[in-house]
Amino acid sequence: MASFMRTSNPALSNATFRGEGIALGETMTLTGTVNRTGILLLCAIATAAWSWNLETRSPETAAGLALIGALGGLVVALVTIFKKAWSPVTAPIYALLEGLVLGSVSVLFESRYPGIAMEAVGLTFGTLLALLLVYHAGIIEVSDKFRMGVVAATGGIALFYFLTFVLGFFGIHFASIYGSGLIGIGFSVFVVIIAALNLVLDFDMIVRGADSGAPKYMEWYGGFALLVTLIWLYFEILRLLAKLRDRR
Repeated sequence: MASFMRTSNPALSNATFRGEGIALGETMTLTGTVNRTGILLLCAIATAAWSWNLETRSPETAAGLALIGALGGLVVALVTIFKKAWSPVTAPIYALLEGLVLGSVSVLFESRYPGIAMEAVGLTFGTLLALLLVYHAGIIEVSDKFRMGVVAATGGIALFYFLTFVLGFFGIHFASIYGSGLIGIGFSVFVVIIAALNLVLDFDMIVRGADSGAPKYMEWYGGFALLVTLIWLYFEILRLLAKLRDRR
């Protein structure tokens, strides 16, 4: 079987399954990965709902919970990426922490744009389902060129976000990109498309992992990787919807 190609999701790189070996006992399956992904989504939704309800009553707590969730989630994500065998424990912890970020950020957007959170949730899961069906039907061929294009675009977006963050300390801002004008909306649409296409790469990598007989714990890792992409997609959709609301 051909070696795994690189995906732009850092949790599903070309080395994700390399070195994990062929499991002697139970192995990774698609059904098992779907079930583990569902559990992780429930964990994230639970803490998101808790933080949402808490911050609806006390909005001043939003920033604190978001910071705790973001920093804690980053640390746990790095541990999970480097210690994949720990993913049955670290992946649920990551989901719980990221749920705090999801709920906190969603409350902030909801306070300014009523109804935007549910719209973003619907579009995120709708995109997930649509791309899963398209991938399963073989409509999108995950070729080497496709992978390289998505990887390059994702890397460019990450580099741009990093540069704008650094330049912001020197008073340099990109108002047209982050604003609600046509350029800003066009940029957000592009980022949403690239984030969505990362889901296709993730599906393909998980299928390859199951076919290769990866260890059972890789089901949790596959679910973790999908959750990383879904959270990114949700935030980008939320940002796009906010820009569209500003133009009304």
